[in-house]
Amino acid sequence: MSNVKVRPESEAPGSVVPCCPPLSERPFTAEEAERTARMFKALGDPVRLRLFSAVASHEGGEACVCDISDVGVSQPTVSHHLKKLKEAGLLTSERRGTWVYYRVEPSVLAAMGQLLTVR
Repeated sequence: MSNVKVRPESEAPGSVVPCCPPLSERPFTAEEAERTARMFKALGDPVRLRLFSAVASHEGGEACVCDISDVGVSQPTVSHHLKKLKEAGLLTSERRGTWVYYRVEPSVLAAMGQLLTVR
């Protein structure tokens, strides 16, 4: 489930609408708070944050699971954490042969930044 919406093609290409307004704009609705909490809850675990950071900072914007699994936990636990990041809409994945490649969509990072922007 993604937390961002891509704007229609008539607007700026690649621009995004965050799931919610900036925190300083107005109070969240219950639905906005639920979506945002899922995203930040997924990042609230140190292993998930390390995995998310490893994918986001990897050359080319994507990383093979074989390149990011050295985070101090077993491979099944890495898979569990990557699944949670995908469920929160923070990562996408693609299977290529026996390996899975993960990507952080630039729109997700942009939307997270907009959410935390003070206006």
